[in-house]
Amino acid sequence: MSQRLIISNCSLFDSATLELQPHTTVVVEGQRIAHITQQPLQVDDAAQHIDAGGRVMLPGLIDAHVHVTAVSHDVLRLSAQPPSLITAQSKGVLEGLLARGYTTVRDAAGADFGLQEAVERGLFDGPRLFIAGHPITQTGGHADARPKGTREIFCTCAGLGLFGAVADGDAEVRRAVREQVRNGANHIKVMAGGGVASPTDPIDGTQYSMAELTAICEEADAANLYVLAHAYSPRSIIRAVQAGVRSIEHGNLLDEESAREMKRHGAYLVPTLATYEALAEEGARLGWTDEMLAKLERVQSRGIEAIRLARSEGIPMAFGTDLLGHMQPRQNREFALRAAAVPPLEILQSATWTAAQLMRQERDIGRIQPGAYADLLLIDGDPRHSLSMLEQPEQGVRLVMKAGRIYRNKLQ
Repeated sequence: MSQRLIISNCSLFDSATLELQPHTTVVVEGQRIAHITQQPLQVDDAAQHIDAGGRVMLPGLIDAHVHVTAVSHDVLRLSAQPPSLITAQSKGVLEGLLARGYTTVRDAAGADFGLQEAVERGLFDGPRLFIAGHPITQTGGHADARPKGTREIFCTCAGLGLFGAVADGDAEVRRAVREQVRNGANHIKVMAGGGVASPTDPIDGTQYSMAELTAICEEADAANLYVLAHAYSPRSIIRAVQAGVRSIEHGNLLDEESAREMKRHGAYLVPTLATYEALAEEGARLGWTDEMLAKLERVQSRGIEAIRLARSEGIPMAFGTDLLGHMQPRQNREFALRAAAVPPLEILQSATWTAAQLMRQERDIGRIQPGAYADLLLIDGDPRHSLSMLEQPEQGVRLVMKAGRIYRNKLQ
């Protein structure tokens, strides 16, 4: 017999309609939501009961761009660490995500099926993991980690996909995608343009031919998966969505033409403002080159404008952060940074319903509805006016439940 839990006297946030429903009672049976009502409900003596005290109930948060195995900002040096040590260090990353209210995350390269299974079995406490495996990159692309002049790189990170699957040409890119599918990927990551942290590729350049990008998307679609693309420049964004990419990651240099093309193809945007703020503050101390810092300044200065443009064009935006190593606790800064361009409830929607739709998981996560996983938060304050309670989750998030299990309870 499944455990029954009743949470009463809450104001439920409907992430699809952006409405608050006061005086709501939510009934949880096992891992899922069984019933929602605004009518009085007699509490069964056999059920556990929680009085929310009038607090707002949110769906569990979703971060659509994380790297849970990026346990150091220096990703190249991770190549010298055994996978067992990286996995052990990722335990703290996962616990931190869940404590901040994230019950689901989309890993954008790094986590493998073993870490996913460890969370599912309860060996590690953490959010539900959706994984990409290795990102697909061309020779010399953003995820080709080989130093200049080096043909090969020795990497002990077997199965941990922080480094790219280097593939060129139709046959190679198709095989690279099929390898990620074989190893349990839930989505495919492709590097479609230059990056900030890679010193040799221009930020406004394009990567992969249209034929190669199309082949990658075809293989993902054949496996009932979708493709997310690292892309900053308008050219790389346009080419990616024309090839069939579902979501553009970062997209800081978005312009009107590329925004219209994203809208025409029904693509999503996943901005990641928090990582640029963190790196702007710490990049020089961490040894970033002048060239890398110049690229960082360029994309950081355009990030909020890209969000304004995407919103005006009606492009759906999901919540992402892309933080590395010791900077990962800055995750909830993303709420404050987006506030300059997006109202609070829309930001909240990006971290719930829109992210779930992007991931094609809207039946299970992202909204408090019967049949969905009981991923629930209780927060202090009114999210219609401010998301300050999420910016300070240690104080503002009073209860965290994932799949019917309470991981944090500070209601008393």
